[in-house]
Amino acid sequence: MSYPKYQSYKGTGVNWLGDIPSHWHIDRLKRSIVSAKNGVWGEEPKHDGNDIPCVRVADFDRQSIRVVLDEPTIRNVVPSDRVGRVLERGDLLLEKSGGGENQPVGFVALYGDEKPAVCSNFVARVQIRNDMDSSYWRYVHAAAYAVRINTKSIKQTSGIQNLDASQYFDESACFPPLNEQSGIAIFLDHETAKIDDLTKAFEGLIATLKEKRQAVISHAVTKGLDPSVPMKNSGIEWLGQVPAHWMVLPFKKIVSTPITDGPHETPHFIDEGVPFVSAEAVSSGVIDFSKIRAHISEEDNARYSLKYAPKLHDIYMVKSGATTGITAIVDDRTDFNIWSPLAAIRCNAGSLPHFVLSFMRSRNFIEAVTLNWSFGTQQNIGMGVIGNLACTVPPVQEQFRIVQHLKTEVTKIEDLIIEAKRTIELLQERRTALISAAVTGKIDVRGLVDINVNKEEKIREIA
Repeated sequence: MSYPKYQSYKGTGVNWLGDIPSHWHIDRLKRSIVSAKNGVWGEEPKHDGNDIPCVRVADFDRQSIRVVLDEPTIRNVVPSDRVGRVLERGDLLLEKSGGGENQPVGFVALYGDEKPAVCSNFVARVQIRNDMDSSYWRYVHAAAYAVRINTKSIKQTSGIQNLDASQYFDESACFPPLNEQSGIAIFLDHETAKIDDLTKAFEGLIATLKEKRQAVISHAVTKGLDPSVPMKNSGIEWLGQVPAHWMVLPFKKIVSTPITDGPHETPHFIDEGVPFVSAEAVSSGVIDFSKIRAHISEEDNARYSLKYAPKLHDIYMVKSGATTGITAIVDDRTDFNIWSPLAAIRCNAGSLPHFVLSFMRSRNFIEAVTLNWSFGTQQNIGMGVIGNLACTVPPVQEQFRIVQHLKTEVTKIEDLIIEAKRTIELLQERRTALISAAVTGKIDVRGLVDINVNKEEKIREIA
């Protein structure tokens, strides 16, 4: 859909703003605010009348650009520490510390709640002037964040990004008349809501497709492709019935070498050398060499490979950490070595690696892994436990047919998932572009919405 433009524009000399409507003016972000005061973390709840919700960055809904306090963190903050920090509906909250490589610090969210709260020490309370529309300014900050205006004000210390708020608020922004600010906010609320509904629909579609993929894999590797064959009880609760002519063996009986893992020591890492594969590099279900963060020397690689040299069609399973149970297969002859959280499985001649990989991705096997987790500092599963878990073993030719069937059917589903994800990406790009166009005056929304809405009504609608 195309939107109308203003009749006349003027240049700003500011790259991210470009030309703006002639009757708008440019000023520093700080001209839109009364104050920006750092939050307070307080102490553990004491139930003494000083307990109060404390907004954290985790409470920022980055899609709606507002705070969501469904499960508020309660902290004890004494009256002297509350001065100037108690949030009011219409305040903006600025993330001042935290961030990461793909999500830099500096995001801004609107506080639209009725109940009083404070914000944590990683956040600043930003009071908007009475002659400004808070909702419009959350979109301005969102547009600035999308083009990384905030990154110029980031100071990196001790691995945590810190935002210099004074420097950030010196950045330039567009200042339309108040009624146009409100109109832009109403327009964006309406249009982004439509985009968000479409996004949720495609996210739901992806979830359904993933469930279907899981069901297709699970049925094929536990029931086979012929629904008419006799079945038998596997004797294993999480596996259930399997075709009567299939074998069910523990993993330790279908491998050609003992299940092992990488070195239990920290190697000497170098900038360039043999890739050292970690759990992160297999978290997507393939060995993703773009996620390799460490390399070792040829000498270290040769020493570690005396225990286990990676080989084509070896299977790796994450055996500890947040992604325990994720599997990947070696699909090329790239030389590498593995970190200790990975268990290496090399199939014998009676079990096709891609069939075993599919079995390990079945709902049944994932349930078995979950049932056998142990917990120390993190969840994990021992190699001995993996070795004792059951695996179906159809005749090799039937394994081959199942692998070919899954290759066809799963590829169809994954193509649909990729298409849906790309659609979501396009929707988000559209959303970002629309916000930027509206708050920099590239489109004229005055004829599209009622711009005679007061600030309190607008905030109440959002909350």
